[in-house]
Amino acid sequence: MRETVGTREKTFVLAPDSFKESMTAKEVCIAMEKGLRKIYPTAGYIHVPMADGGEGTVQSLVDASGGSLHQQEVSGPLGQTVTAQYGILGDGSTAAIEMASASGIHLVTKETRDPLQTTTYGTGELIRACLDLGIRKIIIGIGGSATNDGGAGMAEALGAKFLDEQGQPLARGGGALDQLAQIDVSGLDARLQEVEFIVACDVTNPLCGEHGASRVFGPQKGATPEMVEQLDANLSHYADVVKQQLHKDIRDMPGAGAAGGLGAGLLIFTQAVLRKGIEIVIEYTELREKLIAADVVFTGRAVLTSKRNLARPLWCCSGSQGSG
Repeated sequence: MRETVGTREKTFVLAPDSFKESMTAKEVCIAMEKGLRKIYPTAGYIHVPMADGGEGTVQSLVDASGGSLHQQEVSGPLGQTVTAQYGILGDGSTAAIEMASASGIHLVTKETRDPLQTTTYGTGELIRACLDLGIRKIIIGIGGSATNDGGAGMAEALGAKFLDEQGQPLARGGGALDQLAQIDVSGLDARLQEVEFIVACDVTNPLCGEHGASRVFGPQKGATPEMVEQLDANLSHYADVVKQQLHKDIRDMPGAGAAGGLGAGLLIFTQAVLRKGIEIVIEYTELREKLIAADVVFTGRAVLTSKRNLARPLWCCSGSQGSG
């Protein structure tokens, strides 16, 4: 059967999210098309692998743009060597990073979670790898962190120095920030000023206080009530030093508390703009432009049932009149 709309063939846009621990968004697109072709064998199919800025975003952006994935050995949250990945989009000048690949909570066990010690240093190493390739724009998702260091580890990997009153480097992790006396940015990688950073951040938490990084997210990273108080006070001191020495007031900026303050670190040390993850993915997959040609749009994602640890597909379908 030949499916047409007027004098032309029907066009399907397939724009699913990944099915966690089952299929990437691209693989879902392929499965959707395979099923639809049994009924509409001559229709047109446009694949737009989607993500929301969290897990799977790098894969979706790479797949949608015809880019490539790369692996890099970096320091994990507790200093262990981990193999992280980043993507180079099809334009060759844009990179995509998920900080969780280098500094994520899945890289520590429940027994070893310790936001006093965990660091974003490996995330900085991923950024440096992209700079070494001549990348001009970096999209970075900052969900799923194991850290609470205000992005200090990330900045250290890129050449910043965090020193105590004796001029000695601080230990990594949020637990040492109360000793911070000087931030030396003279060795910060100069290429950071030439690169645009677009940060996928879906929370608006400030760095400190009742709704800040430590109080809201610290407990899930292993922080006891006493540790929460310490970490919040340390980030507050960090914000004071940043304001005094670098003349940037990031304490109450929406999103500064994301990923244990990595949002703040990116705002301090890079040319960063924070945006909602889904908006970034829609833009860089050119979903809106592709919808113009659509007669029918299929989306899909896996949902976790309340009774079983089992992912089941939730299929959604909407019609389009081709108006965008």
